[in-house]
Amino acid sequence: MDLMAISQQTVKIILLLGLPSLLVSLVIGLVISIFQAVTQVSDASLSFVPKMVLVSAFILISLPWIGDQVEGYTRGLWGLILSFGH
Repeated sequence: MDLMAISQQTVKIILLLGLPSLLVSLVIGLVISIFQAVTQVSDASLSFVPKMVLVSAFILISLPWIGDQVEGYTRGLWGLILSFGH
């Protein structure tokens, strides 16, 4: 495995771990925007606080999966380092 493949795999794992939180944030933002448009409430904290709380809760719920992904990726990198060292 060369450096480009390692870089591509790193970008892939970053996208894999970041995308679910971004999608949750997008859906929550869309729902709150629709609510604000319907009720004509234009408070900035109304969109920020629920999004922050719900995305944080989603990250806490998905933390074991994120940890497993990072652990697997790290073990693979350490295996590559050991194979290059010999």
